[in-house]
Amino acid sequence: MRIGILVFDDVEVLDACGPFEVFSVANRLAGKAGRPAPFEVLLIADGPPGLVRARGGLPLQVGLGIAEAPALDLLLVPGGVTDAVEADPEVVGWVTERARDTPYVASVCTGAFVLARAGVITDQRVTTHWDDLAALRSRWPSLEVVEDVRWVHASSAVRSGGQVYTSAGISAGIDLALHLVEVLVDRDTALGTARLMDYAWAE
Repeated sequence: MRIGILVFDDVEVLDACGPFEVFSVANRLAGKAGRPAPFEVLLIADGPPGLVRARGGLPLQVGLGIAEAPALDLLLVPGGVTDAVEADPEVVGWVTERARDTPYVASVCTGAFVLARAGVITDQRVTTHWDDLAALRSRWPSLEVVEDVRWVHASSAVRSGGQVYTSAGISAGIDLALHLVEVLVDRDTALGTARLMDYAWAE
């Protein structure tokens, strides 16, 4: 299964790299058991391939841009400072288009703002970082924005049968990614991944 994680300048490091680690460790776990890796994990730049500077200045060298991105089974949009992404019609249009063809779409933290801007979520039950709940409610009052949850599952607004997941802030993306491992592979793999990561999974 091919997973694409959209990255951009000022993306929150753990929003992107936490789920990346989960899917990567799930692959390692499969290898230890003599099974094929279940995931191909791609970082996809919001423009052409090149250097992306994550929040805090962490450099990420990304070899794939949105124009070259292949078909995906899961598109994950992390958060961070998303103003420029939300204001870029090319990126927003790409997210909208990909959500029509991708079975699973997910956001971490303020990545929910990008999904809302792209019309992927319109009136569903969603969540985001606790510090951004009020802003999400204010900007998209038709959304049912919930708090005190690690992640929320809903149906896609742009694809019949498409599944959308939104998570709370930063570390909650790890909990969501582990749940997605359970959905896409099985529960034993998700539990084994959390154990190999030495992570207390908040299911």
